[in-house]
Amino acid sequence: MIPLRSSERTYSTATVTLIIIALNVLVFFHELTLSPYRLNVFIEQYGLVPDRLHLYQLFTSMFIHGGWLHILGNMWFLWVFGRGVEDDIGHVPYLIFYFVCGVVAALANVLATPFSPVPTVGASGAIAGVMGAYLIRFPRARIVTLVLIIFFFTTLDIPAAFLLLYWFAIQFLNGFGSIGGGSQIAHGDVAWFAHVGGFIAGMLLILVMPSHRRYRQWP
Repeated sequence: MIPLRSSERTYSTATVTLIIIALNVLVFFHELTLSPYRLNVFIEQYGLVPDRLHLYQLFTSMFIHGGWLHILGNMWFLWVFGRGVEDDIGHVPYLIFYFVCGVVAALANVLATPFSPVPTVGASGAIAGVMGAYLIRFPRARIVTLVLIIFFFTTLDIPAAFLLLYWFAIQFLNGFGSIGGGSQIAHGDVAWFAHVGGFIAGMLLILVMPSHRRYRQWP
């Protein structure tokens, strides 16, 4: 299921979301200019490597992606759900919120695979936090979603609560189902525990962040 747009109205420009997307795209284009050897060195240095963790990697790994589908999927989910959360809590709090969720997600992945020598990259953990926040703040929003039914694609109007809880359940079950696979938890395609940690962090953190929407809706 691919979310296309939300019914939740926004009242401000998603400035921070757009900047984050732009930075991710710029870093990805930089990756495309590197030779295979230099790209491996770049990922080893700035990706998240659990068995030789450097603190800066908790941040730099959020801006590195492993391919076109990886970055396009992440940035699209960020655009669909990030706009509402940014509009709700304000630009600066949203920026702080995004990075806190990303760091928590990265630490969750490190705890799950503490001895893995394989770099983990991507903004998925931080975006999972945004999705967790969206679940708490806009559970009744409707998400127009592209769905594959047998051999045909169609769009369905799905409640945000159902879509996001379904997504989280998949991450949770896959994460615990991959226990015992060693570093595969981190790099077997998806860092499941980063998604789980980021999503839970977003749900909890948004509870203590005040909403600014009521002031903008007044006029």
